[in-house]
Amino acid sequence: MGRMRDVSSPAWQRYWVITCLLLVFSMVVIGGLTRLTESGLSIVEWKLVSGILPPLTQEGWNAEFAAYQATPEYIKENRGMSLGEFKGIFWLEYLHRLLGRTVGLVVLAPLAWLWARRLGEPWFRRRMTLVAGLIGLQGTIGWYMVKSGLIDVPWVSPYRLALHLSVAVIIFGVLLVTWLRLRDARHAELVSASFQKTLKRVQSDNSYLPWLAPLTLVALFLQIILGAFVAGLDAGFTYNTFPLMDGDFIPAEMRALEPALRHYLENIAAVQFFHRWWAFAVLALVLATAWQGWRSSLLALRRLGMAMVSIAALQVVLGILTLLWVVPVGLGTLHQAVAVLLFGVVLWFNYRILRRKTVDSLQNLTTINATPATA
Repeated sequence: MGRMRDVSSPAWQRYWVITCLLLVFSMVVIGGLTRLTESGLSIVEWKLVSGILPPLTQEGWNAEFAAYQATPEYIKENRGMSLGEFKGIFWLEYLHRLLGRTVGLVVLAPLAWLWARRLGEPWFRRRMTLVAGLIGLQGTIGWYMVKSGLIDVPWVSPYRLALHLSVAVIIFGVLLVTWLRLRDARHAELVSASFQKTLKRVQSDNSYLPWLAPLTLVALFLQIILGAFVAGLDAGFTYNTFPLMDGDFIPAEMRALEPALRHYLENIAAVQFFHRWWAFAVLALVLATAWQGWRSSLLALRRLGMAMVSIAALQVVLGILTLLWVVPVGLGTLHQAVAVLLFGVVLWFNYRILRRKTVDSLQNLTTINATPATA
């Protein structure tokens, strides 16, 4: 009878990666909440170690508040804010930064142990090292973003905000693909001859999928970036009608712009226009990709396709309601969270249809030895 060598990673590695994934998702959600409540500029210094503790005395709170009172946000928008009101925005930004430190610690501590003991597959150590580097970069970008709102204007640069969100989504994606690879290694039956035969047939019978699925992922990522510009310019607080923008399909403010990318990215009407209609282009791509997946004989693609369509439709509805109701904090935060969730499902679909190399590598790791049957 056949005997298959266990090639799965230790369970703690899978739990570690999924924990990191959930923490990064939480960071994105709380980051959106911080942005919508305008709490992000409440802490005016970046103290990696000493900043772990919040003010513990009245003198500490007074000093923190005095530093905030010197910022453009307080001077131009929040003059007269009480210390109690300041604490409300301080705690949310503090939680966001504390969670960021937690993510870094949760990634770095086990990673250092892996390298010291040479545990895990080499690809896994390298992948988590990449994650650690991206998290360090993300912290730097976060402070770079906050600094843009502490000098002359009481808001952060939409370019830096878009970069900050983009890197967060990339970290989420890298962790998700890492977890999927560990999961596949655990379920070694995925490399069976029948699975490989089915996957080859899917790729040959559905010739659109190898390019349609990545195109959908790229289009969705672009939509998330556009959403960051909408948030950075507070564009959701204007043109709160749908489908027309205050009676026009293309508002006059946008038609008057010079044809340059920078002008479009810095104009409230333009970024909202592109964000609201590009959403339907993404939805169309999701529907086409899911339909091609449904035509296959792989149950995983059918399930992922149904999940993509359901989440994408929900996201469009959430976007319209967020606009019509003038960006309620809870709804706006949910809108950002569902965007990342949709990105994860679309990425999962891409992984399933395009990762032939993963299947081949798993097959190389798996040995099936014929052994004599015992009497």
